[in-house]
Amino acid sequence: MQAHTKGPVHADIFRLGPRDWVPNNAHLPVILYRDVLEGGAGGLADAFEAMFQRNGWPPKWRNGIFDYHHFHSSAHEVLGIAAGAADVIVGGPGGRAVHLEAGDVLLLPAGTGHCLESSSGPLEVIGAYPPGQQWDIRRDALTEKERTAMEALPFPHSDPVCGAQGPLLESWVVPA
Repeated sequence: MQAHTKGPVHADIFRLGPRDWVPNNAHLPVILYRDVLEGGAGGLADAFEAMFQRNGWPPKWRNGIFDYHHFHSSAHEVLGIAAGAADVIVGGPGGRAVHLEAGDVLLLPAGTGHCLESSSGPLEVIGAYPPGQQWDIRRDALTEKERTAMEALPFPHSDPVCGAQGPLLESWVVPA
């Protein structure tokens, strides 16, 4: 069975302040899209890659989620859960636990900590980033110069799930 997009997109949107050495991003919320795709075995990975590409977020890898706390200071990141299920801590040590299942998408603004707490089934995740943004892996605090560079990252021109409309374009706004 070919994977396909389900009906209207359901999104949970929440903000995270700094936590320990993890800056998070007080201006840009995390967006959790639930049950975006459904389909048969092997179809979700290809379907996520096609959806992200179509919506201007070129896919870069297929793998899992690192099991240590980290964040990306040089790129916004979207994760599509293509197989399995995972409990992920979002926001750094002591952060918010989020349960993800195949078909879900997690959009993390630059600076947002994340760590795989546990998984079931063979976990397959599709990672994508806005054009021109290259992810790094940070496990330490940013300098003031690095924080300024992170906060100056260009906003994506489209929502990775909904394209020209959607939660990203409605909730990610330039701070006043």
